[in-house]
Amino acid sequence: MDKIILFILLSIPIIVISRRALFDFRSHGFYRFFSWEGIILLFTLNYSYWFKDPFSLQQVVSWLFLVISAYLVITGVITLRKRGIPAGQREDPALFQFEKTSELVTTGIFKYIRHPLYSSLLFITWGIWLKNPVMTGLFIALASSVLLFFTAKADEDECVAFFGERYTDYMSRTKRFIPFIF
Repeated sequence: MDKIILFILLSIPIIVISRRALFDFRSHGFYRFFSWEGIILLFTLNYSYWFKDPFSLQQVVSWLFLVISAYLVITGVITLRKRGIPAGQREDPALFQFEKTSELVTTGIFKYIRHPLYSSLLFITWGIWLKNPVMTGLFIALASSVLLFFTAKADEDECVAFFGERYTDYMSRTKRFIPFIF
């Protein structure tokens, strides 16, 4: 019962934040919402294992993934805020303010990957799963990862529509989630 209450409490802000995108399946926010819910579900299932056997290889890799996740989200948001130049041209209500960039950001972490914030969510998903790597959690982590792929694809469609050929050129020079790999 505690886990259900925790899941509901953690879901409420995600629902509020995502409310504008929930009814537009073409929006990257639509898929991101369900991925976030998967991450919350994983956390809810695994929080009691967070510090169990803290020096095991599984826990060390889990914490490494969580630290990478934090690094990616922090550097991604800072770079977008510094260089993205929000503008009134992007009045899509489903976008967060820092996503309403009028300038294509291709420096900092964005020089290596197009989606550091979604990459952060991938690392947090798998870091949380590693806290208690069971089959149920594996299916949730895989579903959340697939949803993040759809999130990135929808975001790329939005960026191509706004930035045009500059974004398609940028796509040809960078990887989606992991530098030099994927």
